[in-house]
Amino acid sequence: MIATIQPSSLSGTITAPASKSSMQRACAAALVRKGETLIHNPGISNDDKAALGVIKALGADWEMENGDLKVTSNGVNAATNEVNCGESGLGIRMFAPLVALNDSEITINGEGSLLTRPMDFFDEVLPQLDVEVSSNSGKLPLKLKGPLQPKNITIDGSLSSQFLTGLLMAYAASDAKDVTITVTNLKSKPYVDLTLKVMEAYGLKAPENINYEQFYFGLETSNTQATFVDYTVEGDWSGGAFLLVAGAIAGNIVVRGLDVTSTQADKAVLTALMDCGSKISIQSDEIEIAPGDLKAFQFDATDCPDLFPPLVALAAYCKGTTVIEGVNRLTHKESNRALTLQEEFAKLGIEITLQDNLMLIKGGTGVKGATVHSRHDHRIAMACAVAALKAEGETVIEEAGAVSKSYPNFYEHIQSLGATVSVENTSVKAV
Repeated sequence: MIATIQPSSLSGTITAPASKSSMQRACAAALVRKGETLIHNPGISNDDKAALGVIKALGADWEMENGDLKVTSNGVNAATNEVNCGESGLGIRMFAPLVALNDSEITINGEGSLLTRPMDFFDEVLPQLDVEVSSNSGKLPLKLKGPLQPKNITIDGSLSSQFLTGLLMAYAASDAKDVTITVTNLKSKPYVDLTLKVMEAYGLKAPENINYEQFYFGLETSNTQATFVDYTVEGDWSGGAFLLVAGAIAGNIVVRGLDVTSTQADKAVLTALMDCGSKISIQSDEIEIAPGDLKAFQFDATDCPDLFPPLVALAAYCKGTTVIEGVNRLTHKESNRALTLQEEFAKLGIEITLQDNLMLIKGGTGVKGATVHSRHDHRIAMACAVAALKAEGETVIEEAGAVSKSYPNFYEHIQSLGATVSVENTSVKAV
């Protein structure tokens, strides 16, 4: 798919998409608990669809009812010997420990960039929990044979908190008692808060969080007696960040559906938008945003690395040099996002310098329309699209369909706000 974006002015009101972080956790929790779950505002992204495929393979039944998702589960009981996580990094990291609860060998596979992501964590950690593990030299496919036995264990949280999320869910499913998961160098703590919040909402046994260093499962039994759970998926601050930045560059717009009390890490985009001088009004149910006299800002994205792409688009229009910390978190994404952002934004005339753990963006020099490539990375595609809104000339995004991973209707949404966008499906059908 190719998307062509002309310089545009935005106005109007838009509702942010459903959070795939919240949706995928909601699916996992619905699988783990026994009973019926009704999930409101379910996500429609490719990652969300992959999560639904995984929970079905692991024994849950689901159906759509009047726009809501109804899940029925009797716990983790695999119905097949293979699951596919699509391209979802959260999916593989969260569901692998749940797969390992089964006593038969199950193969976990994926697609696209997920095939190249390191899975060494499972090779190193799961055998300590009595799980037989076989991987492709630290890559997918991954073969697991359990059942996983909860034990006192220490893990490294520097790569991602998503590994911890999977273990917390698996320990809850196993009704772990008097065991502790100790974590060193934990990153993205707000996403751990989201996991614990979902577990509590579902009545799953949540551990005591001791300063984000130890997660202790006590002697009490798991509270999963409720036969029905009603859960609403949050609006997505990750996708919403692109809408808010679009408003700061080319607004005035109103974004609804984002909970300002959310534990999602990417809510921190509000800090950057205020610091750079955008005109922003934050209400409990909506955020109004418009361009201001934009100036360079400093931002620590260590706990919210998914904000790098929208913040780079924002920084391109901020006078001076913006400094964003946390580059080390970008290596194992859909692409090496630090290098990808540097190379693709260079095509737009924006100079980005990488210094150790810092990214320096020289903004306010003018964005020039060009042909760029998503590198099959959904957030790169959206960052380029947002940056194109006030560029000099049109911008063409190759492999623009990458947005389907997290935000399938992104182009339609910015189009509804007044962006001039044309999308061409370039797939060739065999004759």
